[in-house]
Amino acid sequence: VQLQASGGGLVQAGDSLRLSCAASGFPFTNYAVAWFRQAPGKDREFVAAAGGNPTPTAYADSAKGRFTISRDNAKNTMYLQMNSLKPEDTAVYYCAAAGSFWMVFNPDKIAYWGQGTKVTVSS
Repeated sequence: VQLQASGGGLVQAGDSLRLSCAASGFPFTNYAVAWFRQAPGKDREFVAAAGGNPTPTAYADSAKGRFTISRDNAKNTMYLQMNSLKPEDTAVYYCAAAGSFWMVFNPDKIAYWGQGTKVTVSS
């Protein structure tokens, strides 16, 4: 089982980034997916989630209106489009998968975690 996150980097405030997470080794289509992030010295926090087909989505207040989660089941890949980035978005971003949409918000219920990709937003 593997979740391979990519797409992080150093950007300026106001820029955009798209994170990707490629899944393998489990039935991706049957799992809800999510992005979490962890800033230095802080706890890991929920960012966005997407369910199955049809795909419900949910966002943390900090992500609403700026971030968009999506998934391509044919490619076993999930994405996080991040626009209007702010310095406070600086964190390591982790992709995750859980057995149901209602489980994916709780880190303790996550079945699989990606390795994280670092996003740094300079002011």
